[in-house]
Amino acid sequence: MSRYAENTRVSSEQSRAEIERILSRYGADGFMYGWADQNALIAFQMRERRIKFILPMPAKDLPEFVFTPARRSRRSPDEQLREWEQACRQRWRALAIAIKAKLECVESGITSFEEEFMAHIVLPNGKTVGSWMQPQIETSYKNGKMPPLLGGPV
Repeated sequence: MSRYAENTRVSSEQSRAEIERILSRYGADGFMYGWADQNALIAFQMRERRIKFILPMPAKDLPEFVFTPARRSRRSPDEQLREWEQACRQRWRALAIAIKAKLECVESGITSFEEEFMAHIVLPNGKTVGSWMQPQIETSYKNGKMPPLLGGPV
């Protein structure tokens, strides 16, 4: 199966700027982005919530960039860089369409803001709801028990 925008020519910078415009158009009152290691970050404030997306970027030395798919011959450093940049552009396009789709679902009354962005809402400790819930979900499915609603005995 092919990836969305796998052949895009839209630069990562253009996609990031598009995300900022989309957020502004839908009423965000704060926006930031940055990067560290192999991750990019988009964060925004909207409807009295802070939202954070971590966009994992691929490592430049992955075999899919170093070698050609057909003959598995080594690409030149310039070719490797070009392939890696294409993968980065694809991820930025995917994030742009995801955020736009979520905001349009909210705007159209299909879902609520919290439903669409719940996993990415930043809690007071700086973690997202998704990162806080994932271990609890895993535990519940492993032991077959739901966690107590009020923290007391079940």
